[in-house]
Amino acid sequence: MNRIVREHYPASKLPPDLRQGLDAGASVTVTIQEEAPRRPSAEELRRQLQAYRKGLPRHSTLDEAVARVRELRDEWDD
Repeated sequence: MNRIVREHYPASKLPPDLRQGLDAGASVTVTIQEEAPRRPSAEELRRQLQAYRKGLPRHSTLDEAVARVRELRDEWDD
């Protein structure tokens, strides 16, 4: 993870929300550290999988599947 530290940084250069409660002439130490990406919980993954499955087409028979593959293959022969 990346980490940036600036010592003796002028408080006057901070964004307004970080400057609150500080003297404008003060010096501060600013540490910026990149957060690790949040990993979804098992329950979130389960919900995503269920939502994905709902969007899938109905199950087809073997004959329908073979016909669809042949149709797709034949598109390249034209």
